[in-house]
Amino acid sequence: MTTTSRIEVTPQDAPCGAQVRGVDLTAPLSADTAAQLRKIWLDHLVIFFPDQPMSVEDLERYAEAFGPNSEDPYIRAIPGHAHVVQVKREADETSPLFADNWHSDWSFLKIPPAATALFGNIIPPVGGDTLFANQYAAWDALPAALRRTVEGRMGIHSARNGYSRQGRYGEKDKGRSMDIIYSDDAMRTQVHPVGRVHPETGRTALFVSPGYTIGIEGLPEDESREVIQQLFAHLGKDEFVYRHRWAPNMLTMWDNRCLVHAATGGFEGHRRLLHRITIGERSLHA
Repeated sequence: MTTTSRIEVTPQDAPCGAQVRGVDLTAPLSADTAAQLRKIWLDHLVIFFPDQPMSVEDLERYAEAFGPNSEDPYIRAIPGHAHVVQVKREADETSPLFADNWHSDWSFLKIPPAATALFGNIIPPVGGDTLFANQYAAWDALPAALRRTVEGRMGIHSARNGYSRQGRYGEKDKGRSMDIIYSDDAMRTQVHPVGRVHPETGRTALFVSPGYTIGIEGLPEDESREVIQQLFAHLGKDEFVYRHRWAPNMLTMWDNRCLVHAATGGFEGHRRLLHRITIGERSLHA
């Protein structure tokens, strides 16, 4: 455990992740405290704060300390809070689990969110862990031949497999408690570097995911399909993964620029409710 002023940081025994104590997130953060937390977050990629009985307004204020609001398409915001969405599942819900494939939040946007902050309101006594995979480490460990193939190339990202009319959460998706809005806009594409340089750390991270990457620009279709499948098989290897266990009144924030994450189930018969806000690139929205 390390201490920064009164902030206590306990790194997890994993490729990323740290517990943070010694700060009250139900009160405004000073500029100095926010700067300390930002450094801890950049160092550990995903940080979590136990025992923080936060309101939605507290969550909004916390997010504002780290950057502007990002776009949050395809999930309707809660009334009165234009940038806060609920991630929820009812105890008797039988629809497919939400977001259980590896992804970086909204990577199909022109400027994807830098961070996601997620607060646990109702947490089941079993299951519901979130997996995080360190994509700095995934890039560094790419086999040499695969890296030569993708270095300098652009990945093609799209929301079509999830949020189009025909997608997983499209018009045939019934009985889901989350307020998802499918759209034909989800068929659009956006490109980003496969090896994406983090704008704050300068490190390169693998930036593809089964959730949103549909191809590699400039490669023949068959080769593109083969290459992205190799990347998908690589990015979630055990040596890159931290399994995060939730508790009520826990805030977790992660860096979408160098992580992918995936939900897990195992809490059938229990209700689960969290509130989420995505945070934009501070420098790009200045």
